[in-house]
Amino acid sequence: MAEEKRFVFEVESAKEAKDGRPSIGPAYRSVFAKDGFPPPIQGLDSCWDIFRMTVEKYPNNPMLGRREIVNGEPGKYVWQTYKEVYDLVMKLGNSVRSCGIEEGGRCGIYGANCPEWIMSMEACNAHGLYCVPLYDTLGAGAVKFIICHAEITIVFVEEKKIPEVLKTFPNTTQYLRSELHLIQYSVCMFASGIKKYNISFLCVAIVSFGKITPEQREEVQKFGLAIYSWDEFLLLGDNKQYDLPVKRKGDICTIMYTSGTTGDPKGVMIPNNSIVTLVAGVKCLLESVDEALVVEDVYLSYLPLAHIFDRVIEECFINHGASIGFWRGVFPYTNLSFFNPQVKQGLGGNVRVILSGGAPLATHVEAFLRVVACAHVLQGYGLTETCGGTFVSLPNELDMLGTVGPPLPNVDVCLESVPEMGYDALSSTQRGEICIRGETLFAGYYKREDLTKEVLVGEWFHTGDIGEWQPNGSMKIIDRKKNIFKLSHGEYVAVENLENVYGNVPDIDSVWLSAVVNSIL
Repeated sequence: MAEEKRFVFEVESAKEAKDGRPSIGPAYRSVFAKDGFPPPIQGLDSCWDIFRMTVEKYPNNPMLGRREIVNGEPGKYVWQTYKEVYDLVMKLGNSVRSCGIEEGGRCGIYGANCPEWIMSMEACNAHGLYCVPLYDTLGAGAVKFIICHAEITIVFVEEKKIPEVLKTFPNTTQYLRSELHLIQYSVCMFASGIKKYNISFLCVAIVSFGKITPEQREEVQKFGLAIYSWDEFLLLGDNKQYDLPVKRKGDICTIMYTSGTTGDPKGVMIPNNSIVTLVAGVKCLLESVDEALVVEDVYLSYLPLAHIFDRVIEECFINHGASIGFWRGVFPYTNLSFFNPQVKQGLGGNVRVILSGGAPLATHVEAFLRVVACAHVLQGYGLTETCGGTFVSLPNELDMLGTVGPPLPNVDVCLESVPEMGYDALSSTQRGEICIRGETLFAGYYKREDLTKEVLVGEWFHTGDIGEWQPNGSMKIIDRKKNIFKLSHGEYVAVENLENVYGNVPDIDSVWLSAVVNSIL
């Protein structure tokens, strides 16, 4: 009988409960890092280096593409080369600097994935600005909070999202003073004394990805502000040249706000080193399973760039000089009700890897997709705080169905017991809260040191998710630590577990559970 594969090895022994802390299971590491974590890619100290070095190596490779609209319908992809994108990024950065925004300034980006999104991000990387994505699905209340909390000085906005930004004005313009020259694709504004958030901030510009309607311009001018188009904003950088600051590994490159489902969004500060380290780890992993990225590869950007998962995947493709195509329009309908040899062709004919993350993919769906798509379907797991990728299942390992696979080769992982929920990290079947250690971790929550201390204990980040090690070294997510109720007689109830049980009933379409205080009981 063949020996079962195991994709992790132990790097640290288990620890018994001590001084009020629960017991901790052994720390494990990917077998692809048996000789140590992957070394840093030479010359890469920052996200800007990833782009800059690729431009030098592959200037004429297609980088960013989108489908042109023909007679109201999406047509063929039109591509911009790495050099063409670089030239626009330099113009954009000069325009930003001409507004008086210096290194360390905060730049917001609000909209769906598109070439302008990436160009705005790379301009931030070039000039040492903090890129602060605004979720495309967030409402005006969250947008207002993030702009104020992050003290954003310039915002790049998708055309159709401009009305959402305008909704924030009635509550914020009482603090605005239009005492600067304002710019297009940007609304330049000063604000101070934001009493609601107990901070002061200066908003210099809001830059639109598209055109500005006369009505929008008029609406903005009512508040003593100005708004401009993308092309007009680029003109501000003409005949101007600004020195690029030195970028260091420890410098913050982006502040990504979580969805805030349990309160106000939290700003996750991610340094250059986290992303650069992850890129090296992904490169090592793909090469180890014979799926290395090549310059001919194309990534279909569909998940929001405001999420860390898509951001780091695109960084990986940029590092290899590969191409990124942005989704536009609708996907062609493909009949997946039975095995259809045309499914792969319906997806373009060249799909070899499909990544799934953000929420569990049902085992039967994962298995089905592997067959009909004729491609590797891989589940991954990670958080914004861990720079996205932490676990990913491996190609051709069918026993990883229903799991998120083993750790990437740049982190250590252990489980911490959760006694109140009955999870024991020292039992024969190790279960507990997933804890992660490595250089991909975030630098902390922006302006929330208290919350940072809650989740960062020593070197370990506590995810709040409950995992179970599988015999092959893959991880299965089974519960959530924070979403538990304590009943009046002291018993703890895990909400996710109940949802999973009720969700197995065919007649139940969706489940929502809530704790209700019953004075009668």
